[in-house]
Amino acid sequence: MTTRIACLGDSLTRAQFSFDYLDLLGRRHPSSDVQFARFGVNGDFAYNLLQRLDAVVTNPPDVITVLIGTNDARASLADYPVEQVMKRKRLPERPSAGWFQQCLEAVVARLRAETDATIGLLSIPMLGQQLDGPAAQASQAYSRMIAEVAAANEVAYLPLHERQVEELRRADPPPTPYRQVKPAETIGVLVQHGVLRRSLDSISRRRGLVLTTDQVHQNSRGAGLIAEVIDAGLVAQSA
Repeated sequence: MTTRIACLGDSLTRAQFSFDYLDLLGRRHPSSDVQFARFGVNGDFAYNLLQRLDAVVTNPPDVITVLIGTNDARASLADYPVEQVMKRKRLPERPSAGWFQQCLEAVVARLRAETDATIGLLSIPMLGQQLDGPAAQASQAYSRMIAEVAAANEVAYLPLHERQVEELRRADPPPTPYRQVKPAETIGVLVQHGVLRRSLDSISRRRGLVLTTDQVHQNSRGAGLIAEVIDAGLVAQSA
C-alpha cells in the first residue's frame, strides 16, 4: 500500500532557490511505498496557501505537511518591502502576526474538514544565524504561533525551528547580521547555481552561512533538517 504525502508551503517547498527537502525525503524512502506531492509557491504567505487548497483536498493524500510562515515573519522586520509584496502577492491586508495565525487556523480547519489525512505543521526555519537578533526572534515568535495552532487543532507539531537553533548553537557560526533578501540576490544564487554550476552549499560557504544560501533559502544542511523532522514526526510512522 502506497502512502501519499502532500507537502504544502512557499519557496522552501517549491525548491527553485532552496535545496530540495522533498528529494531528501524521497531518498530516505527509496521504495515506491511512499509518494510525495509538491504544493509550494514562491513568496507565499499563509493567506496565499489558504486560497489554493482546492488542489490538495480534491485528491486527498494520506499525510499533509505544512511549512508556511517564513514570509509572514519576514514582513514583520525592518526594510521589508511590504507595499510591493502586498501588490505582487495580492494580499487583501497588511501582513501581521494575528492575520497569519488566523489564516493558518483556516488552513488547518479546511484540511481537517475535507480530508482524513494526518496533518503536521512545521515551525519555520531560523531566519539568519544571529541567535539573539531581531530576525531570529521573529522566526521564534511565529514558530510559537504555529505550535499554538497545532495544539488547539490537535494536529502534529514538527519542531523545525528548534532543531535548526540547536544545529546553529553546535556550529557556533559567525554572527552575520540578517538583512532582507533582495530579488537581485536571489537571481544571483540562481545564476551561480544554474549557470556557473556552483552548489548551493559552496555558495553558503562563500558567504559564511551554515544552513542557508542567503539567510532564508536552505542549503543541503538546512533542507536536511526539514526532511529529518518530517520523517521523524510523520513519515516513518505512516509508511
